[in-house]
Amino acid sequence: MSSNLVKGTAILTIGLFLSKALGLLYVIPFYAIVGNESIVLYQYAYIPYNIALSFAISGAPLAFSKYTAKYNTLGDYATGRSLMKSGMLVMALTGIASFLILYFMAEPIAHMVRKDDDQIFTIEEIASVIRWVSFALIVVPVMSLVRGFLQGYQKFEPTSVSQLVEQIVRILFVLAGAFFVVHFLHESPRTAVNFAVFAAFIGALASLVVLYLYWKKYKPEFDHLLAKSPPASKVSFRDMYKELFTYIFPFILVGVINPLYQFVDMITFNDAMRSIGLAKVTDIYFGMLNFLTHKIVMIPVMVATGFSMALIPVITSYYAKRDQKGIVRSLDQTYQIMLFLTVPMVIGLIVLSNEFYQFLYEKDDMGAAILAYYAPVAILFGLYTVTASILQGIDRHKWIVFTSLLGLLLKLALNIPLIKLFETNGAILATAFGYTVAVGTNIAIISKTLEYRSKMVTRRLILIGILNAVMLAAVLLTLKLLNLFGVADSKIQALFYIFVCAVVGAGVYGYLSLKVGLAQKLFGNRLKRLTSKFGL
Repeated sequence: MSSNLVKGTAILTIGLFLSKALGLLYVIPFYAIVGNESIVLYQYAYIPYNIALSFAISGAPLAFSKYTAKYNTLGDYATGRSLMKSGMLVMALTGIASFLILYFMAEPIAHMVRKDDDQIFTIEEIASVIRWVSFALIVVPVMSLVRGFLQGYQKFEPTSVSQLVEQIVRILFVLAGAFFVVHFLHESPRTAVNFAVFAAFIGALASLVVLYLYWKKYKPEFDHLLAKSPPASKVSFRDMYKELFTYIFPFILVGVINPLYQFVDMITFNDAMRSIGLAKVTDIYFGMLNFLTHKIVMIPVMVATGFSMALIPVITSYYAKRDQKGIVRSLDQTYQIMLFLTVPMVIGLIVLSNEFYQFLYEKDDMGAAILAYYAPVAILFGLYTVTASILQGIDRHKWIVFTSLLGLLLKLALNIPLIKLFETNGAILATAFGYTVAVGTNIAIISKTLEYRSKMVTRRLILIGILNAVMLAAVLLTLKLLNLFGVADSKIQALFYIFVCAVVGAGVYGYLSLKVGLAQKLFGNRLKRLTSKFGL
């Protein structure tokens, strides 16, 4: 791999991570502005928007980059440019179509959400936020195509910078707009949410401007390559897009599966809660489940998959070369790193659920309880992402479709009966069952296809479990000692308790992992050289 590609990939990863981190942090001031009740309107808008967006563009940047890179490698720069021109029209039409569908489906979706007159929001209020957010669909598909085209030339910086600018502009518009509406216009927080969701459109425009500036910067280079290129290959547009869709569809499903699970909750949760007499609180509980706690639960998923996903191209390479030892070694490392990083973070969220919820939002026993119950599902989210990526790497795309839909159907079948039995925890259980089936089937297919068996991983996972048990005892003891001085009753105190417990937990877990040699085996020679200096 060239140094330029390594550098570009690093830039892309850092930009994505910063963008995701900002996407979590802005919720804290936004929650303070609009309050506990109104914030769920934001999620009612974004769940259908994310699904529409996934179908409009998911996989497009990667598909266009793969297609462009393929022909660029052959010296045929004209074919990529030809696809770019037609793709701009296709993506523009896709964006407009997606916008119109979501805009006019807003009211029917709102009727699916509102099931009782005791609920907080009206049909019009729910439909309004969906309509406001739908405008972003006009811009985003074209933006995604430009990103993919530039990545095909190994220009990763534009994607990274445009993602970051998009997120920053969006967040500034969300916060400034909501604050202005509530504190200067003295309108309701519900009105402020309409302005907040429209920020997706403003952010996308800002990103498109950034990409245009990069296009102007690189155009002389691209034109020079095009001038030396032979005439475009005699590939019909029909064949072009047929090839593109073979790239795109599995990525669409992987990208949209989590929003689809949330959409199942969105159209079934309120009705099930109404049927057991909880219509007055169902909107608030839904917001806690599918927005406030979900944002926190995705933290360990983001961190762990960021490390383990770097190993996926290696697995693909070993599979192409039929290197069985390399396959086994890479899979061993992938599963171990995934769980080594995720499990302790999940334990931390469970033990410190009250403190985390109070620091990020406010003191709320119900919100903290939902977070504690929901946190373990992060392990399944991470495993699904990793196993689906491995299946993509070994060309088992049909199985991704089968296992993903199987899990989703299980969620759909179990959601209402489990909510009636266990209220909010029932929705979490249904999600856990759906993901467990999908992940278990993925692992079984991977094991059979790659003839993968590893007793060593089983032993290592037991060791990871023991280390986490010791860490859990240390954190519980630390929290108990802190609580002797009083339960956290302010955000500053909650943050202090989180910090102290995190330091103790990370210290115990890190020390034991190094002492038994597990960390060195997972993270390689550099860590070995570093720890040898300290006698570990």
